[in-house]
This record gives sequence, C-alpha cells and structure tokens, in this order.
Amino acid sequence: MSTREGGATVPEQSESAAPSPRDAGAGYEPDAGAGCELSVVVHGRNVQGHLGACLDALAAQASPGIEVIVAAVGSAAQAAAAGRPGVTVVPLPEGTGDGAARAAGAERAAGRWLHFVQSKDTVPTGAPRAVADRVAELPDGVDVLVVDHVRSTWRHQGMPGPDGKHLAKQGRRDLPLADCPNLLKVTPLLGNRVLRAEFWRAHAGRLAVDDETFAAYAALLLAGRLAALDQVALNVRELRPESLPKGAPEERYGVIDRYESLLGLAADRGLPTPPRAALYDVMVGHCLRVVAREKLPDAVRREFFRRASKAAVAWRPEGHQRPGGLEGVRRRLLEEDAYTKYRTFQTANQQRRKLRSAVVSRKHKVGLKVRDLRYRRALERPVDPDLAVFTAYWDRGVACNPAAIAAKLAELAPHIHQVWVVSAANVPLLPPGTDHVVPGTPRYWEVMARAKYLVNNVNFPNAVVKRPDAVHLQTHHGTPLKRMGLDQLDYPAASKGLNFHSLLARIDKWDYSVSANGHSTQMWERAYPSHYTSLDHGYPRNDVFYSAGAADVRAIRERLGIAPGKRAILYAPTHRDYEAAWTPRLDLATLADRLGDDTVLLVRGHYFYGGTASPLAGLRRSGRVIDVSSYDPVEELSLAADALITDYSSIMFDYANLDRPIVVYADDWETYAKTRGVYFDLMEQAPGKVARTQEELTELFTSGAWRDDTAAKARQAFRRRFCEYDDGRAAERVVRRVFLGESEDCLPPVIPVDERTPAPTPEEAAKR
Repeated sequence: MSTREGGATVPEQSESAAPSPRDAGAGYEPDAGAGCELSVVVHGRNVQGHLGACLDALAAQASPGIEVIVAAVGSAAQAAAAGRPGVTVVPLPEGTGDGAARAAGAERAAGRWLHFVQSKDTVPTGAPRAVADRVAELPDGVDVLVVDHVRSTWRHQGMPGPDGKHLAKQGRRDLPLADCPNLLKVTPLLGNRVLRAEFWRAHAGRLAVDDETFAAYAALLLAGRLAALDQVALNVRELRPESLPKGAPEERYGVIDRYESLLGLAADRGLPTPPRAALYDVMVGHCLRVVAREKLPDAVRREFFRRASKAAVAWRPEGHQRPGGLEGVRRRLLEEDAYTKYRTFQTANQQRRKLRSAVVSRKHKVGLKVRDLRYRRALERPVDPDLAVFTAYWDRGVACNPAAIAAKLAELAPHIHQVWVVSAANVPLLPPGTDHVVPGTPRYWEVMARAKYLVNNVNFPNAVVKRPDAVHLQTHHGTPLKRMGLDQLDYPAASKGLNFHSLLARIDKWDYSVSANGHSTQMWERAYPSHYTSLDHGYPRNDVFYSAGAADVRAIRERLGIAPGKRAILYAPTHRDYEAAWTPRLDLATLADRLGDDTVLLVRGHYFYGGTASPLAGLRRSGRVIDVSSYDPVEELSLAADALITDYSSIMFDYANLDRPIVVYADDWETYAKTRGVYFDLMEQAPGKVARTQEELTELFTSGAWRDDTAAKARQAFRRRFCEYDDGRAAERVVRRVFLGESEDCLPPVIPVDERTPAPTPEEAAKR
C-alpha cells in the first residue's frame, strides 16, 4: 500500500503486515517497562548466525532504565533469543519484513526512546547507557538523536565511519533540520537514529517500511528538532556481497524512486531550501555513483541515467548552484541526459588518472635512484664513532627505552652526538633543542649511513644497510605475552601483511637485544633467531620506577588534574589485531559511578589507534574520567596511578615494578589467545585478581579484594618472574656495555627483587 505525496510514491506500512505482539508473544505485561528510558529493539532473522553475538553484547551491559526487545523473525532467531534473562522476545513468522518487525518490537517496547538494531549488527560496550543518559537530558521538542557508528566486516572490526565531523559540528545543541542540514549527509541507517517513541508512533506509517534508507532519511525530515551524540552507539556488520541474494539489475531504479519520495516529503513538510538542497545533493551524488561504479548491463545503466536525469531536473531547488570542477561537469551532463557524453567523459577521466599515476610513479622511481646514489656515497665515507641515531615507535619521537638510554648516554658519554629520527608530523612535539632528521630527507640518509650506533625499539627500514663497524641496538618495547616474530606464523590475524623473510633480514642486523627478564630472553631467541647478544640488563624506561620520589609523584598528579585525596586507577587496554578501531570494552560511565566520587579513571587507548580515544568524548566532558591517550611518557601515568586495570597489555609487566595492585579484565581471553597467540596462560599466572565481566571487576574494587592478601601474593610471584632485571640501573648497564665497551663483569649488579625500593605510592607521596 502507498500514498502519493508531492508527485512521488511514499511507502506506507500495512496495518496487517505483522501480528500484534500482544497476540504473538506470551506473558505480555503493559507496565513491565514502567520508568524505562530506552528500548533497544533488535529485529530480524538470525542472519548468518549473528543474532547471538548481538544479544550477548547487550546482556553484558544490562542497566536500569534500559530494556531489550527482540522482534525475532523465524524459528532460528527465536531459538537464539530464547531463555535470555532480561530480554523480551516477540516471535514473528518467517518472511516478516524489516519494517513489520520493527513495528512489532516497537509496539511491545515501554521505553520513552527507541533504538532499532538489525539482528546482524551489535551495540558497543557502554553505548546503551550513554544513549540513555543523553536522551534523558533532551527537551520534549527533540524527536531524533543521531549517533555515530563503526563498521565491521569478515576481516576487520570496528572501522570508523565518515560521520564524526557532522556530529561534532552539531555539538550538544538541538536544532530543527533547517539549521543543521548536514545531518542529512550522515550515513542513512535507522540504527544511528534513536527515535522518541511518541514520534515513532505518530509517523509509523512512513517509518515502519522495509526500505531502511528511506526510513532513516524520513526520520530526519519528519522530526521537529534533532540532537546528536558523537559517540559510537552501533557496530554495523557489513556482510559479504557474495553471500547476499542478487536482485534483478532493474531494481536499482528504486534508488531514484526513493529519493523522489523523500524530496516530495520534504516539499510537503514545507522545509526550507537548505535541507532540500542537501538531500538533492545526496540524491545526485548517489545516482552518479551507481552509474560510475556498479556493474549493470548497459541498457539498464542507460535507463537509470535517463531516470536520474529527469529527477535531477525536476527536483533541483530554485537557485541551487552546481559545484565547480569535475563534479560540476558530471552534474551538468546528468541534467542534460547526455549519457554518451558522460561515458566518454568518464573514460577520459580514467585515462587521465592512469597517466597521472604513471607520471607520479616515474618521479618516485627517479627520486629513489637519486636517494640510493646519495646513500651509497655516504656509505663509502668512514663511520662516525661519535654519532648515535635514536628512534622509537616508528619515528613517533623521544620515547620508551631509546629515550631512557639517550638520557643516560648524555650523562655518561656527552661526546657522542645524538640525532633522533622523527616523522614530520611529530617534529613539533620534540623537546626543545633536539637534533633530529625526518625520514627520507638527504640528511636522514647521511646520518643513517655514517652513525656508529643505531638504537630502535622496533626495526629500521629494509633499505638501511648494516655496516660492519656500526652497532645496532634493539631495545624492544614490552615483555611478550602475545606471540611475536616467527611465532606469529600460525596466527594469521596477527601476521597479516608481515613479510617474514624481510623480518629475518632486519633481525640479522641486530648486534644487541635488550631484555627485562629471562622469559623475554628465551622468547626473543625463539621468535627472533639470529646471532645478536642478549643484554639481560632490564628495561631502561623502567628505571624511573625506582628513581622517582614523592615530589615527582605529586607533580605528575597535579599535571594530570588529579585532585588531592582522589584514588586514580589507570585503565590501559591493548590492541586487538581483529579490530580496526578502539572502543572501550568497559562501560566507563557506569564503572565510574559505581566506584564513587573519590575515584578518577585515567583511560589510555592504545597508540595504534592514534592520539585520542574518541569514544571518551562524553565522559571527558562529565569529568568522570581523564583521557590520557595522548599523554607521554606512559611511565608517568603509572607513577600517578594507585592501581592498574589492563587486559593483555605489556604495561602490566612494567607497572609490576611499582608493587601496586593490578587487576586483569579478561572478558575475551579465549578469543584473544586463539587469534593472537600467547606464551603463557595469564588466567593462571596473573599479577593480581582477574575479572571476566564488568560486574566482577566492579565487585573487586567495591569489596576491597583488588588489594587483599591473595592479590598481593599473586603480584609478588609475578614481580619475581617478570621484573627480574629491572632495578633502576638498566640504562646505565646498557650504556656502559654498548657505548663505553665495558665488560659485563664491570657493570652494576642487578639488585634482587625483594631488596628493591620502588617509588612511593600516591598515598605515601601525599604524606611526605
């Protein structure tokens, strides 16, 4: 059934399309959700078996004021949803469409707001609580909350979407669509629009349709006012196109029909030019992408172009200007229905891009030849015995073990000149006066060719030549729990893109390998088999854990903004090789609330994901956490923290030097161990208490078990094994051995673990 609006067909849901949940689902209680703020309505079939993962994610973050409704289509979906505590199942017959399923779930829902989630998708940790908190503060005039989302495929998890800039621009304001037309450029998913229940009921005829894209746009066009939340609240699982049923090519004409319906709706609503122009631009851009990129029979493509041309002319807002450049030419040809000219223009552009690419490639090859010539000439000159090159974390800057070695070298051997390799983007972050080179520049190749000492915590590029009289010092940047080097061969999730032959060639350049404990020494020898000498001297970056005093601890906490008397807990999770972006695995807002006002969370996202952990934006504003993802050095964060929460990050081995409580949050240990590979069972040899769920983690802190005698005994055993050589003098031993040529017998002996005195705790520092 449909209605005609503005000359276009607008889909409308049939009232008999789905059975009433009061009839279909047993045990219906009209007042069961009294006081409910948010209903998460999961709907659809159990597509490729993904519904269980969606419900598992939601069940793990149950929270007051939030309910989960499952509009389960078919027996497989009903079986996957059955028996789950806190989940209301609305059984629907096989073949029920998406629109009817959403309508059935919404009818059963008791929440003031509705968040529709397809059964194949999932909801990230903390998202329902964040959404519920946001909608609770919205005034009555707001009908739709637009949220951010990430995408997951069969090989990548949690890839960021393109919508962040539009949501950030909206900020905390609620506005009519006329004042925020850019929200029409947000990816058209109903799952990234949270709808007021009253609004849904008023417009269910237009919104409860199978065409989700139509419903997503219509929600914005029909809303009185819109708000935004720049936090990820949806993880969209993109199924392989090859696994989906293929429709007839002629079905693509429906794209044009959809936009004409939406533009007709916008006109009937009396919306001003800005939103209608934004929607028009979306339509034209989408149609041109279909013509340019999709594999369609020429006759269908030609007819699609003709229909798109007609729509582009008919719906173009008065006075609307085409963009400049090539896009403007494409739009002009579309409006003129000049299909043959458009295809000729498209072919010419493809040829132009190929030619430009060939020119760039030739220039690149010439540049490489010039570079190689300069480098070879520099390699013919003598090695400079007083020149040392340092770099860390793929040229990020002065950090980690190389930084600690460089500082001690300046003290013990000031005649050796230090040059740091730093990427152009990180040059402004260097300490004043740091001599540095940017990779690829002429001076870079000069110093790489002539330096006596080359120090790195990863590996230098393949092109760097190992001169016989040069010394390559590999410092590493953590104690290995996860598999490394050649041990990754059996773990494709960890080793994707890794050329093991090139890796071995880089390893063969090492002269020395720094180790913090016997476990690391043994694992490095297995994972990186070569002729280097192992320096069992400890990690230089951890020296500060024994040299820092009470004044240092107080100063660091003051810089971080930790109020006196507050308990600071550092949460530092590691990277997952099967995830492309970081989303906290903890509901940080709820955790902060449960731990109380006297606790502050220091949250540090892994450096693989860039400087800022964007999901923390809302919590930063609330003051419940401090985002320290960009704070360096990380050792200072450890000194400031009363305790550490981590999962499988190597920070636990370093933090153990401080002899402060460590709690391991291992909600996905089996998955991590299976996909990444590990060297030992952390669940059996943890540095303290282990929590497998957020509730267990919260209980450990509220009960005091996080620092009881059992936790202390586990930490003591862990320290003896993994803090074996870290005693505060590791950098001195490395400098004396490598740069000053002293024999191992002359180096400062390692102080036994039980005889060391680590830096004072924040509580102790406050009393001094």
